[in-house]
Amino acid sequence: MPIEILMPALSPTMEEGTLAKWLVKEGDTVSSGDIIAEIETDKATMEFEAVDEGTIGKLLIAEGSEGVKVNALIAVLLEDGEEASDAVPSSASADDAGDKAAATAVSAEPATPTAERSATPAPAAPAASDGTRIFASPLARRIAADQGLELSALQGSGPHGRIVKADVLAAGDAPAKPAPTAGPAVSAATPAPAPSVSADAIAKIYTNREFTEIPLDGMRKTIAARLTEAKQTIPHFYLRRDIKIDNLLSFRGQLNKQLEARGVKLSVNDFIIKACALALQTVPAANAVWAGDRVLQLTPSDVSVAVAIEGGLFTPVLKDAEQKSLSTLSAEMKDLATRARSKKLAPHEYQGGSFAISNLGMFGIDNFDAVINPPHGAILAVGAGVKKPVIDEDGQVSVATVMSVTLSVDHRVIDGALGAELLQAIVDNLENPMGMLA
Repeated sequence: MPIEILMPALSPTMEEGTLAKWLVKEGDTVSSGDIIAEIETDKATMEFEAVDEGTIGKLLIAEGSEGVKVNALIAVLLEDGEEASDAVPSSASADDAGDKAAATAVSAEPATPTAERSATPAPAAPAASDGTRIFASPLARRIAADQGLELSALQGSGPHGRIVKADVLAAGDAPAKPAPTAGPAVSAATPAPAPSVSADAIAKIYTNREFTEIPLDGMRKTIAARLTEAKQTIPHFYLRRDIKIDNLLSFRGQLNKQLEARGVKLSVNDFIIKACALALQTVPAANAVWAGDRVLQLTPSDVSVAVAIEGGLFTPVLKDAEQKSLSTLSAEMKDLATRARSKKLAPHEYQGGSFAISNLGMFGIDNFDAVINPPHGAILAVGAGVKKPVIDEDGQVSVATVMSVTLSVDHRVIDGALGAELLQAIVDNLENPMGMLA
């Protein structure tokens, strides 16, 4: 029976993508692990790896096709003895469930099948005791043979009851799991709401004015949907503080002189990342995310940082930031930002985290309110450091460099007093930067 290859979901929120390039053609023989296509999402270009082995019978989606829905049938793979005429697609749709895809996505790093995997033939297609053929993928047959499992005793979850890798692994290794309790349904992605006025109606208003129509790409659609969801569903509240950063600037200067020989130059943003990571450890109850019907309190400080790119933004995640030195955070942030701007980040590098930082100080913005990036519990908006008159401890007027910050907080996750405690910890770290190295 021909194997259906479906459009994969490369991230939890992906609903459609672009089939950028086929790396195989009809009639080509592929093995498990071979890269067969490149798929573009709103955030990155990913490689698509074959799970089964066989011959490409039909490519059903042309290169460059946009808006290909997740789980849409994109190609058909033939097993031994099957002809191209057998490759007639069945009606696959986005409603098909289970492990139906015959390929899977991997990160943008090239994958090379090992000689051992390519050279090991799959066992012949088995038959039940009554002579009826058992439909199973070559990879599933090979794993079953290695583990000594009888395929006739397994229930297939693939198309038309076909036994796939997951079925064999579940039977061989995984203990039986209790059925999950019913809970509120959570959609993988929230589509952008329909505008109250149609696009055509708006365009008519400007019929007599010169304009350029710019279609929305995948990234802009995702940003619009997620931030609309955030402002409509997250009960934001805002906490504001002014932070005196003269000590930080002086300390940064001293460190950069010492690190110059190593080619390291710390930015103010590196100190902000470290300050937030340590503050989340000081106030662990605020290191949390909203998970629909529960709150998840994280142990490590995984801090996201907004990076502006052409046409949108990324929020790469610095994992375990509380454990890393300033120089390590600086190098990691530079690498993530560079790859973000060229859309070379893998999904695990920009998904997750509990807290985010958005710094517009370098653009001369004094202060602003940032929108929380769900499911995060909070985001810190950072403005520019500006010379201002302040009253010191002796009641005298002096001049200090003051940086204004605003903490946007999800009230479902963090209450007012807890948010204030978190912001105070951030302020303490930035006004006493040497303490962050202790």
